[in-house]
Amino acid sequence: MAMACNWITTVSLVLWLSFLVIGAASSSSPAPNSSNVDGSNTDLATLLAFRGQLSDPLGILARSWTTNVSFCRWVGISCGRRRERVTVLSLPDMPLQGELSPHLGNLSFLNKLNLTNTGLTGTIPSDLGRLRRLTYLSLFGNGLSGSIPGTLGNLSRLEFLILSNNSLSKQIPSELLENKKGDIQVDPDVFMSHRLISYRELALATDHFSENNLLGTGSFGKVFKGQLSNGLAVAIKVLNLQLEQASRSFDAECRVLHMARHRNLIRILNTCSNLDFRALVLQYMPNGSLEMLLHSEGRRQLGFLKRLDIMLDVAMAMEYLHHEHHDVVLHCDLKPSNVLFDTDMTGHIADFGIAKLLLGNDNSLITASMPGTLGYMAPEYGSLGKASRKSDMFSYGIMLLEVFTGKRPTDPMFVADLSIRQWVHRSFPSELIHVLDKQLVQDASSSSCNMMNEFLPPIFELGLICSRDSPDQRMSMSDVVVRLTKMKEEYIKSTSVARQTVFQ
Repeated sequence: MAMACNWITTVSLVLWLSFLVIGAASSSSPAPNSSNVDGSNTDLATLLAFRGQLSDPLGILARSWTTNVSFCRWVGISCGRRRERVTVLSLPDMPLQGELSPHLGNLSFLNKLNLTNTGLTGTIPSDLGRLRRLTYLSLFGNGLSGSIPGTLGNLSRLEFLILSNNSLSKQIPSELLENKKGDIQVDPDVFMSHRLISYRELALATDHFSENNLLGTGSFGKVFKGQLSNGLAVAIKVLNLQLEQASRSFDAECRVLHMARHRNLIRILNTCSNLDFRALVLQYMPNGSLEMLLHSEGRRQLGFLKRLDIMLDVAMAMEYLHHEHHDVVLHCDLKPSNVLFDTDMTGHIADFGIAKLLLGNDNSLITASMPGTLGYMAPEYGSLGKASRKSDMFSYGIMLLEVFTGKRPTDPMFVADLSIRQWVHRSFPSELIHVLDKQLVQDASSSSCNMMNEFLPPIFELGLICSRDSPDQRMSMSDVVVRLTKMKEEYIKSTSVARQTVFQ
């Protein structure tokens, strides 16, 4: 092995630095005037001690975690902007068998710890309760046993705790329950994720998967509404294991939704998996989908600002997946039926069954074996099966045009060489009233501001740019969020000023 020559030196360094960590663990926290160098050395020693207790069969850490470069550049590590201190340790789906080092409690600036599906065994160290800045902790899908440490109740900033698919005790420490009283927004799985839910529980919750509780049917199975024994309403996605791709879809959705958390993403609460049955227990969305909102009979009035809000919700979730998450997540099937609404009509992206991960900040194209949906697929994705952030951008652009025209890209009027994009482009920018959703035509005529000339052209321009044939000419999701946020602010300001003028 290429790294064999350096093994003795590395082990010696780990042992030497471990003594420093042990000393740091037994002493009180550094004084406020401690130098940043001392803190960096503590973080370095902690990471090496963490690595020292794990095997690394693929050599990923052996190649990256070397003292030749700053630990802030190691795979799975992120540091703060102002100081060289570890803020994120994220190694999901990396085979690193072994036990968790208690020295992780010394990463005093850590706010995210994601060790999902990493082959961990042993117990959860009580020292993790010293990570006072921690907001996100996922140890999902390991072989951890024993009890959940009561010290986790000390983590006053903790928002997400994901411990399912382990062999942990079912008892939740009273300290953790007491810490989570009040208005802290925490996933319901904090109090149910330490165990797998059974088939019997799901059958009872859905009246044995009655058709009366059927919410919808997708490519890989059915979704039922259910009510758990604790009164929580959930959506239960049951996979059809007779379909060849269903198991891969289940694995993909589990992987993405357990590692990615955002207010505009659907939340996975639990899973049920055995040889004959697989199901995802998801956050229930009582107000249906964007598809229903746009195209169902007797649809509700949907104004300009609400449509703008919905597309901003989608854009912020996708920006998180594309640019703010450690690993780039490609949705690969972005469309109105995969945008669901909660009680407050906040949009949530759902259905990650064919999602793909790009490890690290990778801009490359990847081959996707399961295609997306006709009408929303980018040209390079539909013809070559090549997916990237830019292919998600194309889907977003088409969906933006659909939201403001009220026309599906698969509408019968779009035949031969006429697509929804070409149809809008022919009317852009001066004749947009011909392609505008009839509800918005009424909205524009009664609006107190100049919506038709001032606000609709930039919206349609955004949709046209994002859905260009050439991937390189499409915008990034971060730029979309900036533009839509500015449009929303200007629209609210404009309508407010117009109303004041009317009443003067």
